[in-house]
Amino acid sequence: MKNLFVLLLWAVAGPCVAAPSVSEDEMRIVLNELDEQLDRRSFYHAGHDYMLDSLKQELLRATDSWKQYHLCGSLFYEYLHYQADSSLHYIDKKEEILPLLHRPDLQNEIYINRAEVLSVMGLYIEAQQELQRIRPMELEEGMRKYYYSVYGTLYNWLADYTSVDELRRKYVMQANCYRDSVLMLLPADVDRNIVFSEKLLLSHQPDEVIDILQKSMETTKDKKQLTYLHYTLSEAYGVRNDTLNQIYHLVQTVKLDMEMSVREYTALQKLAWLLYLKGDVKRAYHYMNCAMEDATECNARLRYVVGGKIYSIIDGTFREMEQQELHRRMVMQLVTAVLVVLLAVVVSCLVWWMKKLSDMRNRLAEANRDLEAFNKSLQEVNSIKDVYLARYLDRCVGYLERMEQYRRSLEKLAMALKTEELFKAIRSEQFLKDGRRDFYAEFDRSFLDLFPNFIEKFNGLLAEDEQVYPKQGELLSTELRIFALIRLGVTDTNRIAHFLGCSLTTVYNYRSKMRNRARGDKDAFEEQVMKL
Repeated sequence: MKNLFVLLLWAVAGPCVAAPSVSEDEMRIVLNELDEQLDRRSFYHAGHDYMLDSLKQELLRATDSWKQYHLCGSLFYEYLHYQADSSLHYIDKKEEILPLLHRPDLQNEIYINRAEVLSVMGLYIEAQQELQRIRPMELEEGMRKYYYSVYGTLYNWLADYTSVDELRRKYVMQANCYRDSVLMLLPADVDRNIVFSEKLLLSHQPDEVIDILQKSMETTKDKKQLTYLHYTLSEAYGVRNDTLNQIYHLVQTVKLDMEMSVREYTALQKLAWLLYLKGDVKRAYHYMNCAMEDATECNARLRYVVGGKIYSIIDGTFREMEQQELHRRMVMQLVTAVLVVLLAVVVSCLVWWMKKLSDMRNRLAEANRDLEAFNKSLQEVNSIKDVYLARYLDRCVGYLERMEQYRRSLEKLAMALKTEELFKAIRSEQFLKDGRRDFYAEFDRSFLDLFPNFIEKFNGLLAEDEQVYPKQGELLSTELRIFALIRLGVTDTNRIAHFLGCSLTTVYNYRSKMRNRARGDKDAFEEQVMKL
């Protein structure tokens, strides 16, 4: 009858509220936010530790027994889902203070407190023994509600803990009975909607649960109530097989747990399992690591045992994925190494070919320079040839004309029977001297036309105080004329002596004397002259 009455109350509560749907993009965003929040767990824990330290300091300073009792109660509550051993310690402190208060009725509160902590620690028999010390009908309404709530939670944990189906059903039924008792004591508020929704889920009515809790979500800002609302909503969506919304509300539950520094929880473990089933093994492994660390720190045995089963599965898959990833990395590294070796070979070949091409270019450039120099030399030779050919043709014609004139002058003397003058003219060398003088003057002019800077460059090869210049009225001196012939390519001493009409010794002495006056390498002096 009680259950029917409750259902009728809900039926007339009002129209249904459509549950909002969650997209994949929104899910990625909230999961990324949760990742960041889990990375900041130490920050939340540090804040909670600071608050606990403040309460401890206040307890040390407190002299009033009632204040000490309430401060121990606050520390018990704050440590309950954070570090169960410490929570149990402050229950013992409350029991030590109790005789000073002259309130024996508060002993029942201590029994319930201890049962609640022992349940968190997984000591279910001991927790039940504590609760069995209490006569519920002697409790005032608020304490009785607390008693029923802790007893119902104990049986829910026993149902989660056992692997025997018959026992699980038994524990679930007993938990439901205590839930009915809690419902009879709760006013029509958010807490009652949460407990009532848990009852509806047992009868597989997820849509009704979602409607109730969505309405309640709009009426509260309390973080603890919001945590239970989101978690129960996730259970409702789980019954509906709506995994996306189930994950979304589990994420919201975990975020609130993190903000309140809760270490004893089930939402993160369930979230990890759902993500594992969806193929997000890496994130599931990370979440299970966080959950197992927190369960160990809190000494929440049930969470550690139940989570251990899930963790072993996820860990095995994650290790297998790591091995596969390691194998892939090794293969990739091997392929990369082979490609690097091949690239090195290709680069080496390219460098070798580039060097070879550079050498070929250098040789080609050198050959081009040699060819240019040779062409220049040919042009110079051709120029010299053209100049000297033209001038010496003119000179030859001039010599023929002068010989003709000389012959006619002799003929005239012979016809005039001027025998003495005739013999005198024949014996005279003046004609030859004038011809040779004119010849050298013509040679000097021709040479200096071709090499106007020869004298300056030639003296540049000599020491500063050993330079040679022609006499006044001359274009080239005998020394300069010898090396002018060498510049033209006439290097044979006999030919030079014949050309200049002097002895071999004279030519040799001049050449030797100029080499000794040279500024640099004396053996290369004449080669340098040929390049002027």
